[in-house]
Amino acid sequence: MSAHPAGLDSGLLSPVRAGTPVERAVGDEAWLQAMLDAEAALARAQAGLGTLPAWAAAAITRAARAERIDLRRLAVAARESANPVVGLVRALTAVVAEENPEAADYVHRGSTSQDIFDTGAMLVCDRALRLVHADLLRTAAALDRLAARHRDTLMAGRTLTLHAVPITFGLKAAGWGLLVREAADRVARLLDGRLPVSLGGAAGTLAGYLEYSAVDGAPAADAAALSKAFAAETGLASAPLPWHALRSPVADAAAALAFVTGALGKIAVDVQSMGRTEVGEVAEPPVAGRGASSAMPHKRNPVLTTLIRSAALQVPALSGALTQCLVTEDERSGGVWHAEWLLLRECLRLAGGASHTAVELCEGLVVHGERMRANAAATGALMASERIVAVLAPEFGKATAKRLLSESAETAARTGRPLADVLAEHPLVGPALGPVELADLLDPATYTGAAASLVDHALERHRNP
Repeated sequence: MSAHPAGLDSGLLSPVRAGTPVERAVGDEAWLQAMLDAEAALARAQAGLGTLPAWAAAAITRAARAERIDLRRLAVAARESANPVVGLVRALTAVVAEENPEAADYVHRGSTSQDIFDTGAMLVCDRALRLVHADLLRTAAALDRLAARHRDTLMAGRTLTLHAVPITFGLKAAGWGLLVREAADRVARLLDGRLPVSLGGAAGTLAGYLEYSAVDGAPAADAAALSKAFAAETGLASAPLPWHALRSPVADAAAALAFVTGALGKIAVDVQSMGRTEVGEVAEPPVAGRGASSAMPHKRNPVLTTLIRSAALQVPALSGALTQCLVTEDERSGGVWHAEWLLLRECLRLAGGASHTAVELCEGLVVHGERMRANAAATGALMASERIVAVLAPEFGKATAKRLLSESAETAARTGRPLADVLAEHPLVGPALGPVELADLLDPATYTGAAASLVDHALERHRNP
C-alpha cells in the first residue's frame, strides 16, 4: 500500500524532475516557506522604516516557518478564497498570537494576497534558477572539455539527415556548449535584477500600506522606500511599478526556461541520433541496470536524453501559456493570475530536472571517434565534391563545374567506383586535375574548413569572456 497521501504529486509521471534538487526547491512546502518569507521580510522592511514595531517584526519572523502551518489544510481552505494567501495569513496570525498576541495584529499589515504570493513566487524562481544556473555551467564546462579533446575528430556533417560535408565532433560539442552558455546567460540576467518583489496593495496604489502608517501614527510611509526596503530584505529587485496586472516578470522567467530546455533538447536529440545502433558514434554514460527494456533483454535505452527531450517538448508549450497571461484584465485578474501558478512551477521543475540530467549526460558522454571516421568513410570523397566545384569554377564557371561534379557523383554512386577514378577519367576534369591532386582534394580529413580554429576561438572566448 502506498505511503503517500492521496493527491500527492510524487513525480510518477515526470521522471525528469523526480528526485532532483529542483523538486524540493519548488515543492508545496518550499512555496509555502517562500510566502512566509515574504510576509516576514515585509514586516522587517516596515519596521526598518519605522511604520511597524521592531518587536512585532521579530515575532512574525520567528513564527514564519512552514513546519508550523498545516499545509494540507491550507490547500483545501484555498478553495474558499481562490488563493492560498488568505488562509496563510489566518494561520500565520494564529501562530504569532501564540507567542505574542500584540504582534499578531501586525501580520500582513496593509498588504494584499498578490503581494505575498507573487513575491513568494519570485523567491521560488530565484532559488530554483540558482540550481539551474549552476548545472548549466557544469554542463558547459563538460562540453568545453569534449570540444577540446575532439577538436580534430573527423565526422560526417549531416543536413536533412544525410551526409553533407565533413566536420569535427569538437565543433559540434562547441556548438552545444555555446547554446548552454547562452541559456546560462539568460538565467543569470534574471538573477541579476529581473526578479522583483511585488508590492502594490489592493489595486496597485499601496494605499493600505500608507493608511496603516498614518493610523498608527508612524512616520509617513514612502512607497519607493518601502519597495526598496522589501527588496533588500528578500534579496530580490525593487519593481518600478506594482505589477499585479503587468506580468512581465513571470513571462521573462518562462522565456528563459523555454530557452534552457530548448538548448538542452538540441543536445539530447543529437545524442539520440548519433547513438542509434547503426550509427554508434556516441553513447550515454553506462550505468548498470539503466535503460533496460521491459520486453527486450538486449536493449539499453537512452534514458538521460529521453528525459531531457521530454522536458524540451513540454516547457515551450507551458511557457507560451505563461506569456499569454500577459493579457490580463483590470488591476487583478480573476483567473489569469491563478492560471500561472502550476505552469510556472512545472516550467521550473522540468527545466531544473533537465539541467541536472544534462550534467550527468555531458560529463559522462562516451564518444566513439573511430566509428565517426568509419561512418564518414561510407560517403568518403563524395563529401568533398563541393571543394572540387570551387577549384574548377575559375576554369569552367561555377554552373558548369557543379554540373560536372553532379554527373560524376551520380556515376560513382551508380557504379560503385571511387569518385577520384571517375573524375580522373573525365575528359575535362582529368586534364585539369591530376590523380595526386584529386586524391588530396577529395580527402574528407583535409576538408573540415575552419572547424579547428572555430573550436579554438570558442574555447578561448569561454576562458576569457
